[in-house]
Amino acid sequence: MEDIKETVLEYVQDEYLEEDDDREVEMDTPLISGGIVDSFSMVSLKRFLENKYGIQIPDSDATPEAFDSVEKIAVLVERFLDA
Repeated sequence: MEDIKETVLEYVQDEYLEEDDDREVEMDTPLISGGIVDSFSMVSLKRFLENKYGIQIPDSDATPEAFDSVEKIAVLVERFLDA
């Protein structure tokens, strides 16, 4: 699961933080409630995860709560990898 976390962390930092953004994103940083990822960005993140890991995440599982930290996203991805 550590490689999933690292992949998600790198994606979030590259895609959603500007170069001059001094916010630190850690495994438990609030992404949605912290304003780093918005609803549009969440859709692109979901698509990235599905393509990267060859999984399908149902919309009913792609909730703001499930996408609110790198840790929670990795748990979600693991769940569908094991399905």
